[in-house]
Amino acid sequence: MSSNVLALLPELILTLVGVFVMLAEPCLKPGSSRKPLGWFAIAGTVGSLIASWYQIQFGTIHAFSGTIQVDAFSVLFHFVIASVVLVTLLGSLDFFEGNASHAGEYFALTLFGAVGMMLMTCSVELLMVFVGLEISSISTYIMCGFRKGQATGTESSIKYFLLGSFATAFFLYGVALAFGATGSTNIYAVAHGLETTTTPALAFTALALIIIGLGFKVSAAPFHVWTPDVYQGAPAPVVGLMSTAPKTAAFAVLLRITFTSFPLYQHRWSILMWVLAALSMTIGNLGALLQRDVKRMLAYSSIAHAGYLLVAFTAFPFDGIAAACFYTATYSAMNVGVFAVITQVAGYDERARTIDDFTGLGQKRPYLAALLSFFLLSLIGIPFTGGFFGKFYVFSAAIHGGNMWLAIIGLLNSGVACFYYLRLLSAVYTRPGSESTRLNQLRRISVPAAIGIALAAVATGALGILPSGAVSFAEYASHSTLIEQGRQECAASPDSCNLQLNYDVK
Repeated sequence: MSSNVLALLPELILTLVGVFVMLAEPCLKPGSSRKPLGWFAIAGTVGSLIASWYQIQFGTIHAFSGTIQVDAFSVLFHFVIASVVLVTLLGSLDFFEGNASHAGEYFALTLFGAVGMMLMTCSVELLMVFVGLEISSISTYIMCGFRKGQATGTESSIKYFLLGSFATAFFLYGVALAFGATGSTNIYAVAHGLETTTTPALAFTALALIIIGLGFKVSAAPFHVWTPDVYQGAPAPVVGLMSTAPKTAAFAVLLRITFTSFPLYQHRWSILMWVLAALSMTIGNLGALLQRDVKRMLAYSSIAHAGYLLVAFTAFPFDGIAAACFYTATYSAMNVGVFAVITQVAGYDERARTIDDFTGLGQKRPYLAALLSFFLLSLIGIPFTGGFFGKFYVFSAAIHGGNMWLAIIGLLNSGVACFYYLRLLSAVYTRPGSESTRLNQLRRISVPAAIGIALAAVATGALGILPSGAVSFAEYASHSTLIEQGRQECAASPDSCNLQLNYDVK
């Protein structure tokens, strides 16, 4: 197998399966079930998971003239993205049944979006990152407005498209300025060019524009204004996907660019990340306090969690990369689990939208309520959940890096978050006041959806109770990224290379 095929094996599998699903969908009779296409998409996602795990045994793989680099870092994010897509597809098999004849397009778009996200995580060429960003964004723009008969869905799609286009322009302008300052758009070549550039102000401006573009994708304040409206109007499974997988890809790119392309400017951009982290945590949690709509509340919650993750960027490179990798995995598991439960409770027509609509869920569906409670407790950061250890790892890395006050701000915001999460939790176990509750028509959960929710719950619990394996892999990913950076620097200037690679990569 050639290195080019091996490097993009998960993406190739998803692309081929997505193309088949899109071509097969028009051949089915109108009104017939699209579940077989969904099962085929699930099989393709499992195949991409296996392919990602297969890549790890080859170490670092360079392909397509050095524009693609597959290492432990990219494999970790590939695995997270594919796992999120798997849970989303399992929870979506019955979501469109009887409501949308074009459900096959949804399955294909989900796979194509995952291809773009995975391409972002393994690209070390900024123009290739842009291509992956566009593939991912176009898919999610369409999926936000998938319920064509509802005005809120159309509003969600258009708003996301317009603001996303502006954010993409910022990213592309940043790439252009980076080329002007360093003469290259390769991540490692940019780092080498910064040592001799005569326009350092232009280079930092390029980084600032790139951070703005990616800040939109991760819903970091003050680039978060689109998030509540888009989350509220989009279908629940789409929100579960877009609140986790695209953020995972964007944070992977942000980690590579900041710690690998611009390490010389860390004393500057770490201050910017400090401010963004504090703003995101505070605005996200305070905004969530005012919400009664569950999806809007979780939208502000996602802004706050983006802030928690940005805390890792203020730490030392090894600590920061490892903590960010681990927190990304834990957040993806618990957040996709929350929206998988909401998908089953609300249904296609979203019978349950506000906190009051979840009243009595503990009596109607005790197991579903218990799983929702578990995910909410993990989002709070209660011990023995993935959310607790994720925050502990991130805040510890910040303290180790000398950012005690940022860690204190994060802890205070975690306390504020308890209120709105527990408010929803109390509604779930409150006895309904009348028989007119919207949960009376709650349908039985399907087997695939139950499997998807169970997978998310197992991952959330395992990352909190037995985190050592995931932490070791996150540290291995951090090692491989920093070592590869050192090798590239030595190759670029062997005479002046004095980098000591003291990491023992196992």
